[in-house]
Amino acid sequence: MGFRQSAVEGVDVNPQFWCGKRVLITGHTGFKGSWLALWLHRLGASVVGYSLSAPTNPSLFEIARVSEGIESITGNVRDLSHLAAVMEKARPQLVIHMAAEAIVRRSYAAPVETYATNVMGTVNLLEAIRLNLGPRAVIVVTSDKCYENKEWVWAYRENEALGGRDPYSSSKACAEMVTALYREAFFNGVPEDRYVAVATVRAGNVLGGGDWGQDRLIPDIMRSVQENRPVKIRNPNAIRPWQHVLEALDGYLILAERLWTDGRRFSEAWNFGPDPTASRSVRWVADRVQDLWGQGLRWEQDSGSHPREANSLHLDSTKASRMLGWAPRLTLEEALEKVVSWYRALAEDRDMRQVTLKQISAYEEIQKS
Repeated sequence: MGFRQSAVEGVDVNPQFWCGKRVLITGHTGFKGSWLALWLHRLGASVVGYSLSAPTNPSLFEIARVSEGIESITGNVRDLSHLAAVMEKARPQLVIHMAAEAIVRRSYAAPVETYATNVMGTVNLLEAIRLNLGPRAVIVVTSDKCYENKEWVWAYRENEALGGRDPYSSSKACAEMVTALYREAFFNGVPEDRYVAVATVRAGNVLGGGDWGQDRLIPDIMRSVQENRPVKIRNPNAIRPWQHVLEALDGYLILAERLWTDGRRFSEAWNFGPDPTASRSVRWVADRVQDLWGQGLRWEQDSGSHPREANSLHLDSTKASRMLGWAPRLTLEEALEKVVSWYRALAEDRDMRQVTLKQISAYEEIQKS
C-alpha cells in the first residue's frame, strides 16, 4: 500500500525554496539526519553535514550512501572551535541541529556524556552561530520527552512545563532553555538584516527504515529477525506517539521556510506529533509489525529490571496545524507498512539509496494530490 493523504489538508514543502539553499545539518550520520540529508539533496539544497561517524553498524548513512552529493565533515558538537570554523567556512543560510545522544537507556549509563552532547553541544552550536551571524534560520531538534511528564491522558502543548526524570529527557529540556536564552539574549536585539530566527521542534517516536538504534522497538525487532530469536520488549503497555520519520521532517522543513520569510513570528517552540489515533501501545505496534512481516518474527516480555521510562506521552500539534498548515498525512498502519517494506527490501539486497529516495518521492506525491 502506498502513502495516503490524511483527511486534513496540509501545506507542502516548497522545492523552489530549497533549491540552491546552503544548509548545515549537525548529526547527519544518524537515522533522522540521514533521511533529512537525502531529502534536502533531492530538493536541490547544497548540504553540509557535521557529525561524528555513523552511530550504528549497520547504518542508514552507509547503506543509503548518504554522503553522495553532500559535503560530509567529521566533527563533534562538543568541539566549539572546530564547529565555529566549519560554520564560518560553510556559510550556511539555514542550520538544522540534530546531533544528540538520543537513547533514553544509554543516558543512564553515560549521563555526563549525555549532558555534554545535548546541552553543551547545543550551546556550542548557538555560540558558533552567534560568532558568525551568517545563518538566517536555525532549527534545534529536541524531543517530545522534554516535557515534565505527569502521565496525563491529554496531550502536551508547547507552553507546558519542561522537565525530565532521566538524563536524556532532562538534557533535552535544558537544550530547550538554552535555545530560548540565546534567542532572547543574543539574536532578538540585532538589526533586521542580521536577525537569526531560532526555533525548537519536538516530535514523537519516529519510525522508519534504516534505524538500528539500541533499545528502540523497530531496530530491536529487526535485529531479532536477523538473529532468529524472539525480541524482548521491556514495557509492552507503554503508550507512545508513533510517527513516520518523514512526517516529522516535513514539519521541520515547512517551519524552516516560515522562519526564513517571517522569522520573528515563528521563532519559538513547535510540536510535530502524530494524529492522536497513532498513540498506541508498544504491544500493538509489535503485534502489527509481526503481522506485516510474517514468519520469523516473534516477541516476548522482558522480565528483567530496567531504568524508569514514561508509560504515556502525547503531543498536541494544534499550533503547527493552525499557524503553519502542517498536518500528519499517514496513519500508523501506513507508516508501519513503509517501515516493513524498507527492511524487506534490505533483506532482498536492493539498492537502499534508491529505495529510500523512492519512499521520499512517494511522500512528496501525497503533498501534491
